[in-house]
Amino acid sequence: MTRIASLCTLVATLVLSGPALAQGGMPVMVPAKAPADQQAIPLYGKANPGSLSSEVWSRAGGKDYTVRNVTYPTLTPVLPAKGKANGAAVVVAPGGAFMLLAMDHEGWKVAHALAARGITAFVLKYRLTPTPRDEKEAAPFMGAKLAQEIGHPMSGELLGKSEAPADGAAAIAYVRSHAASYGIDPKRIGMIGFSAGAMTARRVALDAPVAARPDFLGYIYGPQDAENVPADAPPMFDAIALDDALFPSKGFPIAQSWMAAKRPVEIHGYQQGNHGFGLGVPGTTTTHVLDQFIAWLDMQGFLAKGPNARKDSK
Repeated sequence: MTRIASLCTLVATLVLSGPALAQGGMPVMVPAKAPADQQAIPLYGKANPGSLSSEVWSRAGGKDYTVRNVTYPTLTPVLPAKGKANGAAVVVAPGGAFMLLAMDHEGWKVAHALAARGITAFVLKYRLTPTPRDEKEAAPFMGAKLAQEIGHPMSGELLGKSEAPADGAAAIAYVRSHAASYGIDPKRIGMIGFSAGAMTARRVALDAPVAARPDFLGYIYGPQDAENVPADAPPMFDAIALDDALFPSKGFPIAQSWMAAKRPVEIHGYQQGNHGFGLGVPGTTTTHVLDQFIAWLDMQGFLAKGPNARKDSK
């Protein structure tokens, strides 16, 4: 298998967790109509850029929705059942190498799992690097682009030229400014991201203006490279599989950076799970990732006003 073909297969792992694969390990990408999303909020209101007509929707393995060529960013609320909300909120950023979004696998499924635990969730559909509309052309294009990023994903072109961090910051700012209407505590609004979504959330947490920074960060299979972490960085939950093929293990330099800044951080390095495990690969301990994230949020005082409540929470 050539390097580009191998990287194309890695792109597939960003959006799959079990659906059918075609010969050679590539996903069966079934063209699909955009799902009805009556609740989607234009991220920038009347000034929202782009158009929904640019989007290319597919179902990976004929199952999970993915989207490419996003130019019109949106935020979709997923609310807890009546009487179940605990006042915390999380913006969910799916991954996909900044060239597609795994909307089911790392977006809506995650949001519904959070809402089931009383957390008001918002799925972010952020702007992406353009790709060819034809699926047969798109896969090698994405593989070639991804090949340029290997080894330096946090400083590469895909992230450096991406509008994703700006959209992530806008999402946090939107949720915080509308906290009262959703019954949310404006000091308990976090962000969880997967792969490219994790990289997006990391940039929002460290670079965005204070009003647009999350109060906590879920960093799920993002690259572990170190960087300077400010003294006011939000607490971070860091999870990755040690057999991750896209981001081979470097240890946990990013968590060490958080520790050096004397900021709260928790690390989960799963023995197996590879890249793109989402809410977990059956038969591995990655299936505990959401429960562990929730337990960590509770320990940090973000979920309730009881004994673990944060002192600065309302």
